[in-house]
Amino acid sequence: MTHDDPVDPLMPELACYGLAGHSASPADLVVEAARAEELGLGSILLSERFALKDAAVMAGAAVAATSRIGVGTAATNHNTRHPLVTATMATTLHRMSGGRYAFGLGRGIPLLFDIMGLPHVTSAQLEDAVGIYRTLWHGGSVVGHDGPAGSYPYLVQDSSFDEDIPVLLMAMGDNSLRLAGRIADGVVLHTFMSDTAVARSVRLVRDAAERAGRDPAQVRIWSVMATIEDSLDETARLRKLVGRLATYLTGYGDVLVRVNGWDPAGLERFRADERLSAHSGALDATDDLDLLRHARDVLPDEWLACAAVGSAEHCADRIEGQLALGADSVVLHGATPDELAPVLAAWRSRRDPRRFDHLPPNPGRLHLRKDPQS
Repeated sequence: MTHDDPVDPLMPELACYGLAGHSASPADLVVEAARAEELGLGSILLSERFALKDAAVMAGAAVAATSRIGVGTAATNHNTRHPLVTATMATTLHRMSGGRYAFGLGRGIPLLFDIMGLPHVTSAQLEDAVGIYRTLWHGGSVVGHDGPAGSYPYLVQDSSFDEDIPVLLMAMGDNSLRLAGRIADGVVLHTFMSDTAVARSVRLVRDAAERAGRDPAQVRIWSVMATIEDSLDETARLRKLVGRLATYLTGYGDVLVRVNGWDPAGLERFRADERLSAHSGALDATDDLDLLRHARDVLPDEWLACAAVGSAEHCADRIEGQLALGADSVVLHGATPDELAPVLAAWRSRRDPRRFDHLPPNPGRLHLRKDPQS
């Protein structure tokens, strides 16, 4: 695309993930971010994995490769970096992007933290850490701090700072959802959540915001929907569907089953399956079609139905369905921008841009809704 080519307006209600899943080629993000912007996605979100997906490096690359699209870390963890280092990451990205960046935190995986020798993340730690960041971003200093996020004699960035950096929280369980409603600018739900779970999560966030004296409509809620369009080959479709769900169930299956109200017997059957338990590595990275087909047969259809699978028009229908559940925006998860292109075209052909005027590209922000009578 040249500078003279027409530019499609952004669709701020939609986002994708950069380097979705596993990647051995982090440089691909530069192309993906530019392509996401070209196709009109409103935001690109970035998950962190401790191999080739460092949150700060990826966010810097995505910001540099784009000029309009929002960029968000979704997510990093507060306990893997010193708070001054994390705050500096966010202020750097905020200024570098011209305000397009949103800083996202999550709880992470307890088993991984056990292996790393780090404490498990708690709500109290998250709330304390966010308070530290916001103090630093607004030019304050943290003196003699001794709280859930740690003990710090003196932290300061720059007394002239007054950086309005939105905070995203990744949330799945009730405590995380309520915390997001109390303190976050935006919340990103989890992939493979049923419609009932999404609607309930939206209510929990907004109720918690209201009880905290906040405007519940000003917390931006993202649903996250695995999106697998028909033009992909069978191996890719199954890797993004059953492989991804199996990977989540391996990491924190009990939580996902509880949130969705699924029958725990399905998780027990998955864990007891000899072929799946013998597989080393994440199932969403395998090219073993026979194993993926086997996983599809083991996993309940109801669980797999949480994803958008099928034609571009059907996937566009599912986007509308997520918005109808109360989400402000939808992350089309597990696919590259090019893989999402047919879905984006189908959605653009039916959307009313005025419906989303209150959504800026920054994934952690909301404009005040305009009074339709004014």
